[in-house]
Amino acid sequence: MEFIHTEIKDCVIIKPTVFEDNRGYFFESFNEQKFNQLTGLNIHFVQDNQAKSNRGILRGLHFQKGEHAQAKLVRVLQGKVIDVAVDLRKDSPTYLQHVAVELSAENNLQLFVPRGFAHGYSVLEDNTIFFYKCDNFYNKESEGGLFYADPKLNINWQLNEDEIILSEKDKLLMNVAY
Repeated sequence: MEFIHTEIKDCVIIKPTVFEDNRGYFFESFNEQKFNQLTGLNIHFVQDNQAKSNRGILRGLHFQKGEHAQAKLVRVLQGKVIDVAVDLRKDSPTYLQHVAVELSAENNLQLFVPRGFAHGYSVLEDNTIFFYKCDNFYNKESEGGLFYADPKLNINWQLNEDEIILSEKDKLLMNVAY
């Protein structure tokens, strides 16, 4: 398992060691002991979520506030996405900067999104299955979000504007206050 550090502190891409033979493949997708040792963090995941979407769906940018903030470990089981984490930690030197990475069933990459980040993804293939672990339970009253097309964030979702399909909730999200 290889940990690839990004430009943003604590936001890490994880590349598993894949063992392939004539039967198929095997890899360890998560090991809490290795994860905590290699990141220097102490993360304990308590909830798993899964979503299926078609090309053009854009989910995000979402976050949980306060004591209900969540760190996430995200990956794609089938299909392909552009996954984005935006640093919302006001005291961070990378405040409002983002990491964008292609996650797919083929590359098996994962992205660790620390607490204090907004998270979202755009779906690049039909029948994409997205899976993620959270280190805190979801709390509806603590949810927040940013509008995906905020010009201050300047995120390339790798979709044409006319392809993007948003939930009614995501259509109402606001730009960053600046």
